[in-house]
Amino acid sequence: MNTLSRAVLLVAPVIDSLQARLAADFPLFRLYEQDDPIAFLREQGENIAAVVTRGDVGVQNSVLELLPHVGLVAIFGVGTDAVDLDYARSRQIAVSITSGVLTNDVADLAMGLLLCGARQLCQGDRFVREGRWLNGGLPLATQVSGKRIGLLGMGNIGQAIARRAAGFDMQVLYHDRKPVEGLGYQWCADLHTLAHQSDFLVIAASGGEANRGIIDASVFKAMPAHAWLINIARGSLVDQQALILALQNGVIAGAGLDVFDDEPHVPAELVALENVVLQPHVASATHETRKKMSDVVYANVAAYFAGAKLPGAIN
Repeated sequence: MNTLSRAVLLVAPVIDSLQARLAADFPLFRLYEQDDPIAFLREQGENIAAVVTRGDVGVQNSVLELLPHVGLVAIFGVGTDAVDLDYARSRQIAVSITSGVLTNDVADLAMGLLLCGARQLCQGDRFVREGRWLNGGLPLATQVSGKRIGLLGMGNIGQAIARRAAGFDMQVLYHDRKPVEGLGYQWCADLHTLAHQSDFLVIAASGGEANRGIIDASVFKAMPAHAWLINIARGSLVDQQALILALQNGVIAGAGLDVFDDEPHVPAELVALENVVLQPHVASATHETRKKMSDVVYANVAAYFAGAKLPGAIN
C-alpha cells in the first residue's frame, strides 16, 4: 500500500487533537477547506481509503462515489442517519461509530434539560441577575421527583437516563420495538400510550428517514397538558412546527431541546418562548467524552489500515 492510498478524508472539522493525530500518521485531506470540493475529489479521490466525519454531518453518496477505493467511514458520534448505510453495504464500505463513550454525558444532559425546564432554572438565573427578586418571587415551578418519565428508545442512552431518573424516584416507562429483557421498567406497546402516561417524554431513539417526524401533533395531543418534551436524540424526529404550535397553545407545558431539524438554525418562534430550554447540540461536549470519542475514531482508522477488527463497526 503506497502512502497516498492510506489517505484519510476529513469531511467536517473535529477536535484539534484528533486532527493532529490523524495527520501525524496518515495523509489527511480536509474536504471542508477545499474551494471546489468536487474538483478536489476528482483529482485525489482514488488515493483516499478512509473517511472521517461527524454524526451530524455524515457523508453524501455523491462524495463516496468519487472515492473508488474507500473502505471505511469512521463517524465521530453515534448518529448514522446522515450516512446511507445501504449504499455503504453495497460498496462493502465499513461504517464505525463511537458507541458507548458518550452515553453518560447525553444522559446527564437529558436530566439537566428536564430539571432546568421543570424547575425554571434559566428563568431563576435571569430573575436574580436582572434584580427582579427585589420586587417579588418567581412563579412556582414543577416538581420532578416521583413523576413519570417516558423514554422513546431504550438503548444504551435510554437505559442510562432511566437509571438517573430512578434516583429521583421517578416511575420509568418506555417504548421500543419490543420489551428489553431484564429491565424492570414498564414497557408501552406504542408511542401514543407512552406519551399519554408521561409527565416527561424523553426522546432517545435513533434518527433516519424511518423515524422522521415521529413526534407529531398527535403525540403532543396525547401528552398531558403539564408534560414536557425532552430531545437529546435528533431534531428530525420531531415535527418542529407542530411542537411550536403545541408550546404556543398550551397543549404541552414545555420542551428541553439540544437538537433541531435544521441546525444551527433555530426558529425564532422557539427562541421567543419562555417555556423552552435551548442548547446548541452539546450533549457529548465535555473534555472527557470528546477525548474518548477521538480515541475510538483513531482506533477504527488505525485498525482499518492494519487489516484488524474495527472496534466500533456497525456494518
